[in-house]
Amino acid sequence: MSWSVRLGGYILAAALLVVGHPVLAEKRVALVIGNSAYQNVPQLTNPANDGAVMTQTFKNAGFDVVDYRRDLTARETRRALRDFADSARDADIAVVYYAGHGMEVEGSNYLIPIDARLERDTDVYDETLSLDRILVAVEPAKKLRLVILDACRDNPFTRNMQRTVATRSLGRGLAKVEPTSPNTLIAYSAKAGSTAQDGDGNNSPFTLALSRHIATPGLDVRKAFGFVRDEVLKSTSNRQEPFVYGSLGGEDVPLVPGVPRVVTQMPVTPPPANPQADIRRDYELAMQVGNKGALNAFLAQYPDGFYASLAKLQLEKLAAEENRAAAAEKARVTEAERARLAAEGARKDTLAKAEAEAKAAEQARLAAEKANQLAQQQAAEAERKRQEQQLAAADNPRAATSPAAAPQQGPQVASLTPASQPADLTKSVQLELRRVGCLTEDADGDWGSASRRSLSQFNRYAGTKLDTQAASADALAAIKLKQARVCPLVCQHGYKSDGDRCTRIVCAEGSFVNDDNECEKRREKKPVAKRDTSDDEDPPSRRRGARAAPEPNMPMPAPNVGVGVGIGVGGGGLGVGIGVAPSFTAPKPQAQARPKPSSGQIYCDAYLCRPVRQGCRLEYRGGGGPGVNATAEVCN
Repeated sequence: MSWSVRLGGYILAAALLVVGHPVLAEKRVALVIGNSAYQNVPQLTNPANDGAVMTQTFKNAGFDVVDYRRDLTARETRRALRDFADSARDADIAVVYYAGHGMEVEGSNYLIPIDARLERDTDVYDETLSLDRILVAVEPAKKLRLVILDACRDNPFTRNMQRTVATRSLGRGLAKVEPTSPNTLIAYSAKAGSTAQDGDGNNSPFTLALSRHIATPGLDVRKAFGFVRDEVLKSTSNRQEPFVYGSLGGEDVPLVPGVPRVVTQMPVTPPPANPQADIRRDYELAMQVGNKGALNAFLAQYPDGFYASLAKLQLEKLAAEENRAAAAEKARVTEAERARLAAEGARKDTLAKAEAEAKAAEQARLAAEKANQLAQQQAAEAERKRQEQQLAAADNPRAATSPAAAPQQGPQVASLTPASQPADLTKSVQLELRRVGCLTEDADGDWGSASRRSLSQFNRYAGTKLDTQAASADALAAIKLKQARVCPLVCQHGYKSDGDRCTRIVCAEGSFVNDDNECEKRREKKPVAKRDTSDDEDPPSRRRGARAAPEPNMPMPAPNVGVGVGIGVGGGGLGVGIGVAPSFTAPKPQAQARPKPSSGQIYCDAYLCRPVRQGCRLEYRGGGGPGVNATAEVCN
């Protein structure tokens, strides 16, 4: 046998050996943690059940190592992560699944063991484990590092947690994260800044969907999480959206390798044409452009039907927004003009006209705001209905392509207009306002004066111009963008800030809260000598002064008349002058004051006596004699 023949035999044997044995499988390891029995807050029901479901899912998928740990303390969690890191040193795929409580502080995420107390915000650094610590455990894996967190529940620790620094933010749910290591994915059960639902059964909606799709043979892990997202959105009525952070390369990376199979080439029959699919594609393209030109071009191509009605609603939304902006600008200009005229002291009729124009512009602005709000709600509700129909069509393709289903889609748009403001939208906006510190009332779904004031406060401190008359999807989206507190904590006099609430200031005995809102010691009152002001000890001059000043509305004292007689003798005869000098005594209360005389003197001459005329007086001049009076009547 020649050398070439022997070499050909060796090659054939090697080929048969390769065909006869499977390719060496990748090593896959998983760590599952389910924390339910929390010691210092109410226990959770689902995490332990969710951990059991995912443990069985990974075992059925053929993972080499599946380590399930339940209800771990902080120390036990660190030990479990250390042991798992040893298993992942030579692994191709490493997965950590965690269900329980988690929280975000200052933009970093932390997982909460069952023995955590978290009495103050700084305890997070001592009693919890950061997400970075989890990433260290999966870092040795070569092909895929996957961390799955079903920890976006409403966190009860933050309600009673004391803040050591008022500016330290405690977020809602978990914060957005960007992995720095290659081939790393981090999956949240709910999008950053939002919370997940536990569901009505023994398992959360996220874990149920995850167990159905994550271990599908040959399915890329990114596409598997896409199916999980769609299923959770549908089961929660779009209230919970799972999200995946990180990136992988261009090749598919399934958790479970696909089964090799021989595919026989068969003639492929093209699917029947679906005009609704083409219309939907063009509508979505017009929505991506998002202006009037694109929507009008779509309506020119498709003037009737379901998507035409949706496009008209979107045009009405854009027009309402333009009208609102124009009305707001006009109101601003007219108000500025009115203020200018008032400052310059314009004429009354000109100022009245300017005030009337400003008032009319403000009313037009409010009407445009309401119209815009209604158009926004109608467009948002229409888009939500469309997405629901799209999901239903994906689940039932025959119903989506059947001719009988198409005519029913047009009239449905009329029902998209909400009869009233949705209560769930109002409550969602109120919950977000409470999260950012602008609302102190309960989220009851009733948009009252307290809710309007809180949204006005948000506009003031966030620099937004949201309509405060009603809750809107735009307001909800704008508030969700704020990860930290927006409105400052304002406490009334006698109260101080304590974390996210105001507590009464309690001073020590003998102290009080002063105007600076601080405790101040009371001063002892010293005895003060007082003068006895009785009438018996008053000096005569004071008593006379008191008697000389009658009280208001008291009658003037009646005069006591004293008569003085002056006799003058002259060559013309005898003259007699009688002078009346009034004196006063203390008045006595009378029902009605007596009329005052016109003068207090009487003038007498040789012939008669008469009262001195008003404005005149008697003046004694001395001398006298026949025909000469010693006293004369002098008038000014």
